Amino acid sequence: MISLRRAVACILALTPIVLAGGPARAQADFPNRAIHFVVGFAAGGGNDIFARLVVQKFQENTGATTVIDNKVGAGGRIAAEFASRQPPDGYTVLVGASGQMPIASAIYPKLTYHPTKSFIALNMIASFPLVLVVAPDSPAKSVKELVAFAKAHPEKSNYGTSSPSFTIASELLKLKTGMPAVAIPYKGTNESNLSVMAGQTLFTISDGPPAIPLVKGGKTLALAVTGSERSPEIPDIMSMAEAGYPEVDTQFWSGFFVPTGTPAPIVAKLTAELGKALADAGVQASLRKMAVVPGGPTGEAFQKRIDAEIKTYSDVVTAAKLTFEQ
Repeated sequence: MISLRRAVACILALTPIVLAGGPARAQADFPNRAIHFVVGFAAGGGNDIFARLVVQKFQENTGATTVIDNKVGAGGRIAAEFASRQPPDGYTVLVGASGQMPIASAIYPKLTYHPTKSFIALNMIASFPLVLVVAPDSPAKSVKELVAFAKAHPEKSNYGTSSPSFTIASELLKLKTGMPAVAIPYKGTNESNLSVMAGQTLFTISDGPPAIPLVKGGKTLALAVTGSERSPEIPDIMSMAEAGYPEVDTQFWSGFFVPTGTPAPIVAKLTAELGKALADAGVQASLRKMAVVPGGPTGEAFQKRIDAEIKTYSDVVTAAKLTFEQ
């Protein structure tokens, strides 16, 4: 008969093996309950639509139960703060955008989370350039003419902006060209585009969905898209690099993130399955209809891009002496 002392010793010896098996089984069984995808913007907005397109296909492919949680407010920062505090088990995935990740990190010194320290980057969903637009009857028909006009008539040079993200994009244009311009705030990029149409502002730098229909309809005139490549939606419009300003390269994006500490096997599984959903032809076509480029870097490459963007945006904020209320 085994003595009580030997029995206890055997139990204690086996305990680490049993405990170690718990997390391993949880990772192997992942997912065995609903995965919550946290979106910091309202239903029907660009980032929400991006998420729903990919998550629906992810659910179809994996059979996983998914929930879209819209936690709206503070330019997406409420959602990021919430997600950063959740258990790192793969069941909370943040749908993060440029504004609440590298841009917020660059402009808010008291931010309670960090894009690459509080989170692990999984997949970029899509990226998109911005569009520099003026009125059809503007005296400037090119970026160089706009810069020359603003320098010659600083009292007439202003721009519409609806958030720190678009302010930084416009201030980068000013820094790289030497042109003056005063920011005029609006509630959204729809309004800032309309302000150009109405002659209230000289130009605006906008995201594609509100700008491109107006450009195609002849209501506004696009001078360039930011970056080195033209937009497939308006292929006749040159890039900023072609216009002679390659450093005006603001590209916004949306992507998936999990809290730091999430086990590597779960990170790998999520990255692979979300990548498979993103590669679906139907998902890609739907994203392209929104004037974005589907996909992008994943994992470490994505994280490095974010760190580089934080530095770029921080340099703009410092050089332009910008301050924003948190």
